[in-house]
Amino acid sequence: MTSPAPTHSDRYPAGSAAFPHRDLVGIAGLAPHEILFLLDEAEQWVELNRAAHKRADRLAGLTIINAFFENSTRTLLSFEIAGKRLGADVVNMHAAQSSVKKGETLIDTAMTLNAMRADAIVIRHASSGAVRLIADKVDCPVLNAGDGQHEHPTQGLLDALTIRHAFDLGKGAFFNGLTVTICGDILHSRVARSNIHCLTTLGADVRVCAPPALMPAEVEQLKVTPFHDFDAALQGADVVMMLRLQQERMQGQFIASPREYRHLYGLTPGRLAKAKPGAFVMHPGPMNRGVEIDSNVADLPGRSLITGQVEMGVAVRMACLEVLTRSQRGVEGWS
Repeated sequence: MTSPAPTHSDRYPAGSAAFPHRDLVGIAGLAPHEILFLLDEAEQWVELNRAAHKRADRLAGLTIINAFFENSTRTLLSFEIAGKRLGADVVNMHAAQSSVKKGETLIDTAMTLNAMRADAIVIRHASSGAVRLIADKVDCPVLNAGDGQHEHPTQGLLDALTIRHAFDLGKGAFFNGLTVTICGDILHSRVARSNIHCLTTLGADVRVCAPPALMPAEVEQLKVTPFHDFDAALQGADVVMMLRLQQERMQGQFIASPREYRHLYGLTPGRLAKAKPGAFVMHPGPMNRGVEIDSNVADLPGRSLITGQVEMGVAVRMACLEVLTRSQRGVEGWS
């Protein structure tokens, strides 16, 4: 299969004006047409990834560094596959093997990575703001693969692409009229934040549900409707997105017990029945089966989009890498 040429649509400005940012650090602040542009660009890679030959040499000769200062399996593998399917040389840097463990500062690490003249750097870090700090110190595009409790922008984009495909909305479609309920550890979730920014910008009605201790203060400022009653939050929902309890980010007692949490906030078949008939189920993973979601819901044929999220993740990351490196590659209109 030949590599498709970059596309342009009247839905967004021509050339680099469609996405004028060097980096992708977050969804917050992106214009609706910029989000739609990335989603539309990802569609060609969905098709490529479903073909027998899954290789395009768009990034041949470029080097991508995946610098993961925080453990990851799915996100790291997804970015690695994305880079390699685009023909790039991909190098993975794990925190356990890095000099950061020996006391090197984050700025020193940024300067070291910059000296290696990578063409793009993908960064995952446990501290909010760390990715922006590195992006300000290097000369190449930086993609945020998750920083602390701040954002996880490619997760927000891949979830939006998954919803687009589930409802067969097509390119350029907004999400007006769709109700999405996000339930779980909203307070500590960078996935929730990126999804909130992405989905509300595209016009969806977003509800967030969590125990009081796991709901951010003044969350209404993010243009969402907060709930503590999961049953009420499910009424009329088109999509139910579950989040795991992020015990590693919790200091103190946030919930009584996993059993009590499941009783109040676990997605069971009975609970799912309170949403719209045919409502879709999502989860960014990793799942705590039997806590926030039951297996017979997570694996529900025709309703669970969880494996679809994984598939769309590779396509979205291919799109982001391809778009952000157009300037280096001299693509017309991308100076």
